[in-house]
Amino acid sequence: MTITKDAQGNTLNVAVAGRLDTTTAPELEDVLKSSLDGVEDLRLDFKELEYISSAGLRVLLSTQKIMNKQGKMTVCSVNSVVMEIFEVTGFSEILNIE
Repeated sequence: MTITKDAQGNTLNVAVAGRLDTTTAPELEDVLKSSLDGVEDLRLDFKELEYISSAGLRVLLSTQKIMNKQGKMTVCSVNSVVMEIFEVTGFSEILNIE
């Protein structure tokens, strides 16, 4: 998994590529938690994300809770495989997906 961050003012864009699973979820969680101070608009680009496991979903849920207090979080460019996981788990109702 590769993570690319681009901060512009109070907006943070994070692109995630590869697999977000039990092995890689802690890395994304660390990157997000250390980067959210002062962020009001978090955009997660999942264009290159191939798979997300329950560990990855937990990271999204905890990040969503943080962002609900200080701004908004948007998940962008979700492919059909990841979108199906979001739909089956109910995350498509919780997350703001573009």
